[in-house]
Amino acid sequence: MKEKDARFLILAAIVAALGGLLFGFDTAVISGTTPFLQPYFSLNDIALGWTVSSLLIGCIIGVIASGKPGDAFGRRKTLLVAALLFVISAIGSALSTNLFVFISFRMLGGIAVGTASMLSPMYISEISPAKNRGTLVSLNQLAIVIGILMAFFSNYLLAGTGENSWRWMLAVMGAPAFLFFIALLFVPESPRWLMQKGKNNEAFSVLERINGTAVATSEIKAIELSLATEIHGTYKELFSKDLRPILWIGVLLAVLSQITGINSIMYYAPVIFKDLGNGNDSALIQTAIIGGVNFLFTLVAIRWIDRWGRKPLMIGGAIGMTISLTVITIAYFLHKFEGYLILFFILTFIASFAASLGPVTWVVVSEIFPNKMRSKAMSVAIVALWTTNFIVTLLFPVILKRLGGGVAFLIFDLMCILLLLFVIFKLPETKGKSLEELEKILLKK
Repeated sequence: MKEKDARFLILAAIVAALGGLLFGFDTAVISGTTPFLQPYFSLNDIALGWTVSSLLIGCIIGVIASGKPGDAFGRRKTLLVAALLFVISAIGSALSTNLFVFISFRMLGGIAVGTASMLSPMYISEISPAKNRGTLVSLNQLAIVIGILMAFFSNYLLAGTGENSWRWMLAVMGAPAFLFFIALLFVPESPRWLMQKGKNNEAFSVLERINGTAVATSEIKAIELSLATEIHGTYKELFSKDLRPILWIGVLLAVLSQITGINSIMYYAPVIFKDLGNGNDSALIQTAIIGGVNFLFTLVAIRWIDRWGRKPLMIGGAIGMTISLTVITIAYFLHKFEGYLILFFILTFIASFAASLGPVTWVVVSEIFPNKMRSKAMSVAIVALWTTNFIVTLLFPVILKRLGGGVAFLIFDLMCILLLLFVIFKLPETKGKSLEELEKILLKK
């Protein structure tokens, strides 16, 4: 009889979460480069929106393209390919002198981001015991915000290195991407994927090391039963009468997590602060402060997600986001920007998101779908997430410039109210249940 090895589990989860760190870094690093890219490539507002959002087209491709390899070759091997794409994208975009080439390398990085955004939380969810799953999957979100924070501070530190500072901002991502590749060589494959491929002995070895012999034995039986009675994993069956309600929960949660404005603030924070009358240096340090708050309040979510549950965190976060955006909207319409009013409520909005919607979205989307449908269902939900992110990111600078910040933040505010209603009436609580138990409950088996 073997005892569980908690360090092994945590190490595997941290390594997988490095994909989230690169996800966060690659999506946020662009915010510091926009003041340099706009004059370098002679971009108007629409071209700037396209240059910033082009990564997200790659994300959509990455999510769609990673599902089959993730099922055929395993979560770990597919993440290894993503790590290499991160390295190539970092170096290629940093060396670009042509806008088409720059956007092409950013889209390549987006494919890596899309792959990591789906497979990293999926992998962690599939190796985690039920009682710790929310906390461990939230490590992926923590890694995302650490990546965002690293990007913001890196941008601030490199901003004074000359006219090519934007190149260094983009190039530094190559180092953690290479580390991610090396670290993945030392972690096991997902036990649930191994079971799907008939590699029961390997799956048992992984589960035994994570949970101990007794728990691993019961886990193996539960997974076997789940796989034996599970519907075949086709897209037609994904949209069947039984699965459609669960799919809509995942899709709507993914869409609402983006349409409430979080990434518009993350990507365009320096632009927003300059629009409010701050200088470039001041805007960059305020953006770095946003990254710090995002990090600290993600720790709050990790601390409480498996104690309080998913719904209470989401309800509290949605209320905080709504109040913050209401004040920002009123301030914009009344032109009341004195002091640090806008900064304070932007930070309150970020804190509310980081303690709730940020991590909980990835946790719930990785939990609610049946084993054989998980990769396909997650791909649909995450494609919806990145598509929404792309549309909002593309249009935000145009709305900000032509309609004003008041209109932009009013739209986000209304979406937050819709999010609150959705969480209260439609979101299931998944705390403390195994993936197999959730499958029975949600499918009403």
